[in-house]
Amino acid sequence: MSRRLAYVVISVVFANYLGNAFFYVLQVSATLPRIVSSLACLLTIGFLQLRVFSRPGADLRSGRAYLALGAMAALVYVPMYFFPAAWPGMPGFLAGSALLVLPNRVRWLAFALVALSNSLIQTFYQPALPLLGQMYYVVTPMVAGLVVYGLSRLPSLVLQLETARSELAELAVSQERLRFARDLHDLLGFSLSAITLKVELARRLIGEHTDRALRELAEILGIAREALTDVRAVASSYRELSLTDEIESARSVLTAAGVGTTIETDHADLSPRSRTALATVLREGVTNLLRHSDATRCSITISGTDQFVSIDIVNDGAPAEVGTERGSGLANLATRTTAIGGSLLAQANPDGTYRLHAEVPVDPVPEEPSGRRRRLAGPTIATKFAQVLVTSVVVGYVITTATLVLNEYVRIGTTGIVLASAGVAGTAALVLGLVSRPRVRLSVARRFGVLAALAVCVYVPQVVYGNPYLGLPGFLAGSVALILPMRAGWPAAIAVVAGQGVIFGAYGFGAVDIAYGVMATTNHGLVLYALSRLRSMVTELHEAREELAAAAVTQERLRFARDLHDLLGYSLSAITLKSELTHRLASIDPGRARQELTEVLEISRQALADVRSVALSYRELSFDEETQSAQALLSAADIAVTVRIDACDQLPTDVKVTLATVLREGVTNLLRHSKAEHCEIVLSSSRHLVTMDIVNDGIPSIERRSRDGSGIGNLTTRVRALGGDLHAGLTPEHTYRLRAEIPLPFN
Repeated sequence: MSRRLAYVVISVVFANYLGNAFFYVLQVSATLPRIVSSLACLLTIGFLQLRVFSRPGADLRSGRAYLALGAMAALVYVPMYFFPAAWPGMPGFLAGSALLVLPNRVRWLAFALVALSNSLIQTFYQPALPLLGQMYYVVTPMVAGLVVYGLSRLPSLVLQLETARSELAELAVSQERLRFARDLHDLLGFSLSAITLKVELARRLIGEHTDRALRELAEILGIAREALTDVRAVASSYRELSLTDEIESARSVLTAAGVGTTIETDHADLSPRSRTALATVLREGVTNLLRHSDATRCSITISGTDQFVSIDIVNDGAPAEVGTERGSGLANLATRTTAIGGSLLAQANPDGTYRLHAEVPVDPVPEEPSGRRRRLAGPTIATKFAQVLVTSVVVGYVITTATLVLNEYVRIGTTGIVLASAGVAGTAALVLGLVSRPRVRLSVARRFGVLAALAVCVYVPQVVYGNPYLGLPGFLAGSVALILPMRAGWPAAIAVVAGQGVIFGAYGFGAVDIAYGVMATTNHGLVLYALSRLRSMVTELHEAREELAAAAVTQERLRFARDLHDLLGYSLSAITLKSELTHRLASIDPGRARQELTEVLEISRQALADVRSVALSYRELSFDEETQSAQALLSAADIAVTVRIDACDQLPTDVKVTLATVLREGVTNLLRHSKAEHCEIVLSSSRHLVTMDIVNDGIPSIERRSRDGSGIGNLTTRVRALGGDLHAGLTPEHTYRLRAEIPLPFN
C-alpha cells in the first residue's frame, strides 16, 4: 500500500510541476516548434526522474545514474535560453536528483549551487528583479528539490525498513535457537549421560549385587522422569532448576562413577534466577568431569555473602583437550552467569587439579521482558529523517508564500502583510503541530476544530484583500485528506482544490493563473499528505516488523517443542518404562533384566545423539512444512505465489529432504536477491523422475549472482549426490528459474 501510494503521489506531483511549465510556454510563445520541443524536454525530464532517480532499488551510484544526471542538467539549463519565463521551476528536479545521486560530501553543495544559479539566471533575464524575487527563485528550487528527494527516498526507506525488520526477525530466531540449544545441552546432556553411566553400572551389578543394582535402577528412574519433565519445561520455555536436587544428583552420579566426593554448602537464600544459574554450573561442571577427565576425587563448595554466592568445583584429573567445536558448554555457562551480573572462571592449576569457579549475585539485575527487542538504528534514523523532511518542506512552502505576500506590500499595506503572515504561520503551526504527527490522535470535535482554524488562516486574507496568493490552501486540502475518513476526506480535498480555481477565476485572474492555482494547491496537498502518511507508515512498519520478529520466535518455539516431543519424549518414556520393568526383573530374572538394560543403554545413547542433533539444528526437513513456510514467507513479502505439488508421499526420504532443502534455499535467494512480484513453485513426478521448478519474475543482479553463489553450489552438490542435476538461470520468458531434477530408483 505504501509503495502504490508513493508511485501515485510522485507521478501526480511531478506531472503538476511539468504541466505548470508547459502552460507558461503556451502563454509566452505558442508556436508549434516551441511547443513540440518544450514538451519533449519536459517529458524527458519526467522520464528520467521517474524511471531512473525515483525508482526504488535503482543503483544511483552507477555510471548510468551519473549519465542521467548530466542529461538532466542539460534539459534544465539549455531550454532556459529559449523559455526563461517558463523554466524556473525545473531546477528543482536537478537539485533533488543531485541529492539522490552525488556523494554526501558534494551533494548539498551541488543542491545549493543549483538553487543559486536559478536566481542568477532569472536576474540576468530580468535585470529589474527585486530582492524578494531573487529570494523566491532561490527558495523555489530548494523546496522542489526537497520534495523530489523526499518522495523518491521514502519508498526506498520503506523497503530498507522491511529488510531491516526481516533481519531482526532472523536475529531473534537465531537467538531463540541458541537459547534452546543451550538449555538442551545443559539439561538433557547431563541427564542422558548420567542415565548411560548408571545403566552400565547396573548391568554389571545385576546377579552379583542385586540390591545395589536396584538402587541404581531407582536413581535411573528418577533421572529419566526428571529429564522428561525438563523436556516439557524447555518446550514450554518455563524452567527453574533446584540447587538442592542438583547437589544430590551430582553426589549420586560421581559416587557411581567411583569419584570420591566432598560437598560443602553455606549460602544465603537465592533468587530463582541465581539458584538456577548455580545449579546449571554444577550440572555442567559434573558433566565435563565425567566426560573429559580421569578424576578420582572431587570437591564441591558453595559459599556466599549477603551480595554474592560462589561455587567451586575442583577435581584431581585435568580435563582432556576438547575441540573448539565441542567446547560450547563453558561458553554457555559464561553467557548465563554474565547475563545476571556474575562471572565464570575455569582453569588448570599447577598442582594438577582443575577448578571451575562461578560467582553470581544473590539478587541479579532484572531480566528484560522477552517481548522487548533491541531496536536497530535504521528505523530511528528513518523516522527522524521523515520528520525533518516534512518540517523542511512545510517551512520551504511557507517561505515561498511569504515572498509572494511581501511582494504585495504596496497594495495591501502593513496591516495586510501582518494578517497574511499570521495566516501562513498559523497554517504551518497547525500542520506541523497536529496534522502531520503520526502519534497525535484527535477526537471528532478536535478534528473539525483544526480544519475550521486552517480554513480561517487560509481564506480570511484571500477574501479580505481579494488575492488568492495570500495563503496555503493546499495545506488545507492535504489536512482534510489526512484527518477525515477516506470516503469524506478525498472528496473534500478535491473540493478545496477546485474551490481554489474558482477563487482565482472570481478575482479576474487568467487561465494560466487559474491552472497554477489548481496545480499548486494539488501539489501542496499531495506532498503534505504523502510525506505525513509515509512518515506514519515508517513508524507503523517498524512496529509491524517488531511483531513479525516476535511471531517468528513463537514459530521457532513451536517447531523446537515439536522436535523435542517427537525425538526425546519417546526415548525418555521408553527409558522410564524399561527401567521400571528391569527394576521388577532384577531379582526374578537377572538375564532378562540385563537384556532390558542393554536396550535402555542403546535408547539413551540414541537420545543423546538426538539432543545434539536438535541442538545443532541438523534434522530431517519436512517438504510439506517447507512448502507451507515458503508460501507464508512469500505472501508476507507481498509476492503472489502459486503452488502446484504432485503427491510426494511415496518419494524416498532422501529425495524429499533434498527437495525441501532446494525449496528453502531457492525461496531464501528469491527474497534476498530479487525484486519479484510473482513466484510459482511446481513439483511434478513420474515413475522415474521428480522435477521441482521455482520460477519468479524478479531477476537477481549479475553482481549479486557472482558474489553470493555458494548457496547454489551447495544445492548442486546435494542434488548430484542423488544422481540428479540442478539448473539456475534466465528463461526465454524473462523470468528466473531454479530447477532440480532427481531420478527415482526403480521399484
